[in-house]
This record gives sequence, structure tokens and C-alpha cells, in this order.
Amino acid sequence: MPLSPPTPPTPSSALPLIGSLRTLLLRGLLAGLIAGLLAASVGYFVGEPKVDAAIAIEEAGSAAGHPHGAEPEASGGHSHGDEEEPLVSRAGQKAGQFLALGLAGLALGAIFASVAHFARRHTTLSGPALALVLGLGGWAAVVAVPFFKYPANPPAVGDPDTINQRTLLWLAAVLLGLVAVGVGGYVYKVLRGRLGMLRLIAGVAAFVLVTAVGYILLPGVDEVKADFPATLLWQFRVASLAQTATLWACLALGFAALTEFATRTDTPVRESIATAG
Repeated sequence: MPLSPPTPPTPSSALPLIGSLRTLLLRGLLAGLIAGLLAASVGYFVGEPKVDAAIAIEEAGSAAGHPHGAEPEASGGHSHGDEEEPLVSRAGQKAGQFLALGLAGLALGAIFASVAHFARRHTTLSGPALALVLGLGGWAAVVAVPFFKYPANPPAVGDPDTINQRTLLWLAAVLLGLVAVGVGGYVYKVLRGRLGMLRLIAGVAAFVLVTAVGYILLPGVDEVKADFPATLLWQFRVASLAQTATLWACLALGFAALTEFATRTDTPVRESIATAG
């Protein structure tokens, strides 16, 4: 009796996401920690010089408003030595972002893994492809949509009295991003069986439409002073976007790489069992 030819091996990058929730969580925690530390590195070397420049502008403006000797002694004026020092020094703030973003990366990695565990039941994407799609969708919802409506501002920009309002508006923009990504994904799924490019165009169009409507309904915020350097403002916002993009990109790529590595080490065992059968 002739033997059937062996089944060609399936590339590990084409296999679905496998592993228990505990395994995925450990994978997400590791990828998130690495992503957080890399994002902190970008913030330290790219973003912090822009923060220092903005603080210098703020201090220069404050000094111009209260020159030495402008207040008579009888008025009880304070000298510069009486100004309150910040609770955390600038050096501490710069170093502390590694701890803060490391912890944030761990939390984000756990959420990422939990979403991947749920999403794999509703898709035929391979494990690495699913990780990349989730990373892109998460970045678009949590970072891109809020950022382009309410971009980050450096110190010396913004009214302290409106911080609660601006925080609520940012949260509303995050919710808008989640809804927009969800609607885009739903439209893409509904058009199953159609041409792949048509589905992609329809999904992106739905995402853009929901985002545009939300942008129109949400109020605008513009508290940038007219005399603040436009170049510094642009550089700060680019650095902020680069930091968050690094976090999400490294998380998705790290999770995808760990997934492919785990699948590759497990694939020869399953293939040998299938061949023997």
C-alpha cells in the first residue's frame, strides 16, 4: 500500500493564536514591560528637552511679571527664594517616567492579552496578524483619535482652571475612538465574502465618518498663548506622538514576535503527531 506524501508544514506565522489566558497574559506583560521602557527612552531623549524648553519659557515669563525690587518691602512681597519647590525635582521626573511607563506598559499588556484572548474566537487571523491588528486598532482609538482633536500641550500652555473640563473632553475623545474603531471593524466583518480591498475601504470609511462626526460634536479647546513659539509646540506634540506610537508599536510587535516564537516551538510536535497518524 503506497504511503501518502507527508503534509507540508504550515508556517507558524499563519497559525491561529493559541495558548491559555494565563499564557497570553504572561506574554502581554512581558511585551508591555519592554514597550513601556522603550517608550520611556523615547520620552527621555526626545520629549524631555522640549519640556525643559517650555519650562524655561514659563519661568522667564514669570520672572518678567515679577522683577526684582518691583514689590515694596511693606507689601510683604516674596523673593525668589520663597517660591515653593516642586514635590518632585525635574531629575526625579525624568527618571520616574521609566517606572511610570513600565507599570503602564504592564497594565496595557494585560489588557491587550485579554482582548486578544476574546478576539481570537471571532476571527480567522493568525496569532501574529491578530496582534498587529489589535495594536493598530488600539493606537488609533486611544491615541490617534484623541490626539488629533485635543493634542498634547507642553508646560506653560493651558489654563489650570479648565483641567477637569479638558480631562473629560479627552476621555470623550477616547470613547469616540473606541466607537469609531468598533464600527469600522463591524463594517469590515459584515462585508465578509466581498473583495478584500472593498471591505478594507468600507471599514476605513466607516471609521473616518464616525470620527468626523464626533469631531464636529465635541467642542474645541485652544489655550495656546499667541506668543508661545510655534516650533517648540510642534516639536513637543511630535515627541508626544512618537512616545505613544512607540508604546503601542512595540507592544504589538513584541506580542506578535512572542506569539510566533511560541507557535514555532510547538508546531514540530503537532506536525509529527499528525504525520504519524
